[in-house]
Amino acid sequence: MLIGGSNLNESRVMKRPLDIVVLSDVHLGTIGCRAEELARYLNSVKPGKLILNGDFIDMWNFRKYYWPEKHMQVLKSILNMMSEGTEVFYLTGNHDEVLRKISPLVLGGLEIRDKLVLNLDGRKCWIFHGDVFDVTMKYSKWLAKLGAVGYDLLIMLNNSINMLLKLMGSGKISLSKRIKQSVKQAVKFIDDFESTAADLAIDNGYDFVICGHIHQPKIKKVHNEQGSVQYLNSGDWIEHMTALEYNEGEWNLYQYQQEALSAMEVHLPSVKTGNLLETIFAA
Repeated sequence: MLIGGSNLNESRVMKRPLDIVVLSDVHLGTIGCRAEELARYLNSVKPGKLILNGDFIDMWNFRKYYWPEKHMQVLKSILNMMSEGTEVFYLTGNHDEVLRKISPLVLGGLEIRDKLVLNLDGRKCWIFHGDVFDVTMKYSKWLAKLGAVGYDLLIMLNNSINMLLKLMGSGKISLSKRIKQSVKQAVKFIDDFESTAADLAIDNGYDFVICGHIHQPKIKKVHNEQGSVQYLNSGDWIEHMTALEYNEGEWNLYQYQQEALSAMEVHLPSVKTGNLLETIFAA
């Protein structure tokens, strides 16, 4: 179920309490990352657990000369959450796979892992990025990286087109979404990805399986001959700007709404992020 942003007037004075927030495919450090919107969202919620499910910082495409203040603001928002008691789990993905060399690792209130299993009100939840199912990642990493560069260029082109459309008074379009929906092989890959994750989760007795990687936000019930599982994907913060939220025993899919949070002022205390960044990029 898609839910929108919190009430604007209320969001200025209080944060929505949540048990868990799951984000994936933020791709900090790239032009396509919607860091400003993400910082506003993070400032509107107060989760007990924040799970960054892979590709949070894009280490494939990271360049020292491109790290805007808006991207730093996202890190400050998360550090502020940690100072207020939120547990933060950083699960590794393909774009930040270098962290797999040091996982599992605990840095204060931050845990770096490759996967996570939670007990949610007596139900087992399996969380991992999902690139393990990607054949191009396993056998042709150079091809996957080439595809990532092409995707970044497509996002840059898309942003330019949407700026022109806005000046003309027209609505935004998503070129990558249209391509994915029109190419049969892309549609098949997404279907196969979801089916594989669900089948493995059922075989291992999980009630929920949560992935990222394919940038396709979704919550659906999957059945096979062995049983059933709830498959969830948290989407991304490039095109969809979505997150999974768990509260009072129920999962919901949040989608950022410009009108709801765009006027929110983000006031955070000064937090030193230098040591954290040095730890991440020196890994």
